[in-house]
Amino acid sequence: MTTARLEALVWVLIYGGLILVGLGLAVQRRNELLGWSLVGLGAVVALAGAVLVVVRARLPGDKP
Repeated sequence: MTTARLEALVWVLIYGGLILVGLGLAVQRRNELLGWSLVGLGAVVALAGAVLVVVRARLPGDKP
């Protein structure tokens, strides 16, 4: 995987996770179980993106 693809994946995971958290909080008013499930899934996805930020920082390559 190239660094450009890794960086794109990082942002997709972080923003996608945050959108899921927000959607889960909105859905909680109608269906509590589904809302909390979306919040949990979104948090895991955003955390995976944050972990990939650390992985990308440790990769050798084009660093300033």
